[in-house]
Amino acid sequence: MASVVEYKGLKVGYYCGYCDSEEGKASCGMWAHSMTVQDYQDLIDRGWRRSGKYVYKPVMNQTCCPQYTIRCRPLQFQPSKSHKKVLKKMLKFLAKGEISKGNCEDEPMEPTMEDAVASDFALINKLDIQCDLKMLGDDLKESVKSEEKKKGKSSEREESNELIQSQDTEEKLDSGEPSHSVKVHTAPQPGKGADLSKPPCRKAKEIRKERKRLKLMQQNPGGELEGFQVRCQPPSLFPPKAKSNQPKSLEDLIFESLPESASHKFEVRLVPVSFEDPEFKSSFSQSFSLYVKYQMAIHQDPPDECGKTEFTRFLCSSPLEAENPPYGPDCGYGSFHQQYWLDGKIIAVGVIDVLPYCVSSVYLYYDPDYSFLSLGVYSALREIAFTRQLHEKTPQLSYYYMGFYIHSCPKMKYKGQYRPSDLLCPETYVWVPIEQCLPSLENSKYCRFNQDPEAVDEDRSKEPDRLQVFYKKAIMPYGVYKKQQRDPSEEAAVLQYASLVGQTCSERMLLFRN
Repeated sequence: MASVVEYKGLKVGYYCGYCDSEEGKASCGMWAHSMTVQDYQDLIDRGWRRSGKYVYKPVMNQTCCPQYTIRCRPLQFQPSKSHKKVLKKMLKFLAKGEISKGNCEDEPMEPTMEDAVASDFALINKLDIQCDLKMLGDDLKESVKSEEKKKGKSSEREESNELIQSQDTEEKLDSGEPSHSVKVHTAPQPGKGADLSKPPCRKAKEIRKERKRLKLMQQNPGGELEGFQVRCQPPSLFPPKAKSNQPKSLEDLIFESLPESASHKFEVRLVPVSFEDPEFKSSFSQSFSLYVKYQMAIHQDPPDECGKTEFTRFLCSSPLEAENPPYGPDCGYGSFHQQYWLDGKIIAVGVIDVLPYCVSSVYLYYDPDYSFLSLGVYSALREIAFTRQLHEKTPQLSYYYMGFYIHSCPKMKYKGQYRPSDLLCPETYVWVPIEQCLPSLENSKYCRFNQDPEAVDEDRSKEPDRLQVFYKKAIMPYGVYKKQQRDPSEEAAVLQYASLVGQTCSERMLLFRN
């Protein structure tokens, strides 16, 4: 089934929750009636992002707070000191029920959905996103069938279910929780300043090991020596920590086995976002109650703004068509809720999209009673580990997209701490390591990151006449459609859409016009 989108155009001069500007925000948006995972992957690689079925792209050189798409490279990711602290805190809590003291001081509360929400909700509510979707669905199926017959193609894909009527949506952004700043130098020992001229403090440990080794050799000159020659297999009297030069991997820290007498039972479940899925259906009311509790406590939302309709529209309705190709990940591609269950109840839900090249984080909501566990940081680390796991079967799936990085907004800069990471150049759509971008961002809110002045957007719209239009129950190239149009504003809108989605998507997706 092809992607079907309805372009809604440019919206300028509305309230921004990042900087409180009354009319500083600017973005272009479209309503996605349905979308393939490949089309959405290509769109987020051009700076688009979805909220429910509304897909939007900030106008970077106009908006007050430019939002740069950020991705982390999980295969090279090393947890920072503060990340390890969060993982150890979780293990201690699960094993012994320990709640570490003073843990919230250095981890500011993440405004996960951002305060931008209210204004965007109002804006998108104004949009007239209404058409007879049932009819549209049937028409589209007919047209696609006849197109494929014409081209002599046999459609191997299953026909999608008829499109579900959704009338409006909210542009709500991003997920995660800030962890405190990552410092590159080694932390000084308590009570001492960090003296970088002195040898690293691991020395005492090495001396102790050396003593132990000599002692063992004296005790048993023949036997024990072998274990020391193979450093990665220490003899059993050593705890595994003896691999001093090999830091624990992210997986070691997350999946460390708990004692049988552990205080808590914890599991993470991946549930497809679909009311036809029994697990999604059976956990829906618990998940919804958690969302309401989170929105009211963390974002001070009034109850009428976090009803079932808003929850469903924003977090349970996705335009992505689920796909399960044999070469893809075992869970398939599409939208999912990653549910964190503690002692039989859900304490957090990470909303994610699994796409051909990445896991894309959509949103996170959690039980405020468990804020002491830093669930924003914890869930981001779990999602990075999940991406690594999917990569094992599907090698091209190797990135973790964290939504938007907003350098001009202090509460959004924490995303740059999951290193290595890249930002998307807003002009040429190439990825640039964040370290190279930060100096420019210090000088200017809007930056072109690509240093090559000759470089252009390789997938820019070069042949708009080849763009696919869905009009009056028929699919046609824009070149044919425009001959039937008298309205000059129509051409401007279509060309704007083409320039934003790029040539490849414009030829694959169907632009609905009525």
